[in-house]
Amino acid sequence: MLNIRKSTERGFADHGWLQSFHSFSFANYFDPAHMGWGNLRVINEDRIAPGTGFGTHGHRDMEIISYVLSGNLAHQDSMGNVKGIPPGDVQRMSAGSGVRHSEFNHAEGQSTHFLQIWIEPNVTGIDPGYEQKTVPESAKRGQLALVAAPAKEAHVAAHAVEIHADARMYAGLFDGAEGTVLPLNTARKAYVFLVRGALKVNGQVLAAGDAALLQSESSLALSEGRDAEVLVFDLAP
Repeated sequence: MLNIRKSTERGFADHGWLQSFHSFSFANYFDPAHMGWGNLRVINEDRIAPGTGFGTHGHRDMEIISYVLSGNLAHQDSMGNVKGIPPGDVQRMSAGSGVRHSEFNHAEGQSTHFLQIWIEPNVTGIDPGYEQKTVPESAKRGQLALVAAPAKEAHVAAHAVEIHADARMYAGLFDGAEGTVLPLNTARKAYVFLVRGALKVNGQVLAAGDAALLQSESSLALSEGRDAEVLVFDLAP
């Protein structure tokens, strides 16, 4: 089974300083048909205006991944981390027993465009944690790079952050004749989110902001990309 959800079907919030598209129910956007997919709970595509951002706020028992597309995201948290997240970096924050943080765009004249992703953990009440890694373009060009995974897989992968969840996140760049096939476990779910460009997913065409929800599929074929950047999630059912 493969279902396509078009970009225009997502929820949208315009806060002036923040433009946000919600793939799943979030804040004031409620859609009982799209509460998550497997243990993937949130994909928010956010654009933060220059000189603005999210003030200090709290999270608990969630694996939160930030994937910056343009600009730079300034992160500060109650664990003492003060970081800038540029395009190409993947940041993971395990909220665990509780963490507070802020996210800002300090750049003048440039918005920060990023994805905030929440995955439900398979353990709760752990100490909060932070990790950030750079994923070079060469690792994603014409293939899927593992960028987030459980500990045993993350520790042997070149560019993956560790998440406390039964899930894997891949990132890839595809153009022209570039393509790949990812084997899937038919007992699990998969989710494909096209960040930019155009791409065929098991023969179905996706445009920027579109998603493919897969269930009971044995493989995922990506082909015929046109300046495509894509995220793929392998998820617990």
